[in-house]
Amino acid sequence: MKEAGGNLPEGTLFVVSTPIGNLQDMTLRAADVLSNVDLIAAEDTRHTRVLLQHYDIRTPMTSYHDFNKAKKIPILIEKLKGGTKIAVVSDAGTPGISDPAYKLIEACVENNVPIEVIPGATAFVSALILSSLPTDRFAFEGFLPRKKGRRKRIEALKDDPRTLIFYESPYRLAKTIEDLAHAFGNRRAALIKEITKKFQEVNRGTLLELKSRLTEMVIKGEFVLVVEGKGKDWKSE
Repeated sequence: MKEAGGNLPEGTLFVVSTPIGNLQDMTLRAADVLSNVDLIAAEDTRHTRVLLQHYDIRTPMTSYHDFNKAKKIPILIEKLKGGTKIAVVSDAGTPGISDPAYKLIEACVENNVPIEVIPGATAFVSALILSSLPTDRFAFEGFLPRKKGRRKRIEALKDDPRTLIFYESPYRLAKTIEDLAHAFGNRRAALIKEITKKFQEVNRGTLLELKSRLTEMVIKGEFVLVVEGKGKDWKSE
């Protein structure tokens, strides 16, 4: 898919959004950029290779993830300063959202390396819309701390009037819903599973209703939990 005469600026980091499940959600611009950069820094090269093969993109890849970012950032910055055009991609969605890409972006800013963002799919925005909860004001919280600081974070959010959006793993999903219900009260919420994928599932109700439905669900895949903000009449239990 390499385009003849691709005219991308040298020495630029391209932050490229990729599909969050359905491969057809790739934008034309994203495919063009990935075809014409010199190198793709991928969170998981095996995962990204599936996407590249689907679009017949043959650009070389290098791994860049949480466990090697300290070593790889100086190498990537040096390449960028030398004129290499590099795209950074995460496993899915927009790089920099709950993944290590933000550290590379930060390093580029510190080193006066130009950055271009190629927008596209983001799971938490799609989940917010599917939730049917207010979208005029919201806060994306990503993953709650597993242990240290968890209770403090939840307590800090219980009086927030904005719609709250969380990512959660299948292993902590029940505990997170229970913890939020205990701190927030039994507010309206929505649990969205596997957004844009074959087994997408949307459950709406109260936090305690969602918790009770978990026994009927296959708790696998990726989940986004959207919770109503505190209104005038909310009182925590």
